[in-house]
Amino acid sequence: MIALKLLGGFLIVFSSTMLGFYYGNRYSKRMENLLLLEHCIKILETEIVYGACPLPEALSNVYKKGNKKVSFIFEKIRTQLLMEKEGDVFNSFSIIAGEIKEKLNFKDEDIELFLSLGRVLGSSDRQDQEKNFRIILNQIQLLQKDAKKERDKNERMYKNLGILMGIAIVIILF
Repeated sequence: MIALKLLGGFLIVFSSTMLGFYYGNRYSKRMENLLLLEHCIKILETEIVYGACPLPEALSNVYKKGNKKVSFIFEKIRTQLLMEKEGDVFNSFSIIAGEIKEKLNFKDEDIELFLSLGRVLGSSDRQDQEKNFRIILNQIQLLQKDAKKERDKNERMYKNLGILMGIAIVIILF
């Protein structure tokens, strides 16, 4: 009987600890994915502004050169653009936005910045595109600072809370 109680208590503490680590790691993943998104946007800027590539080719190059954790977005946008011949770039970005929110642990402001890239992409000449990329990259850096603050504040809290909740449940039950 004591062995079953110990096993049950261990399973409760273990499962609540895993939940705490899961919720805590979401903050780290958001920060990492924002860094990777910044890198992909820099590649896209290079392809469009300096390489003068057509948009579908530039999106394909971002997918190939970027980290696949985030660059898959640009391949999906490229596919969406090629499937809908009359569709605009923003429409392709907005279709993908809902999917990436969950996969990349992005918040609403991250998605809004991503959609703003879709609004300005391909709508002007190369000098204006370069200015738009600079603005978007500056906004991503601000989001990264906010994500870092949130991560520093919340990640450890969730991890510790998971462990402590498991111990508290075991104490209450036994």
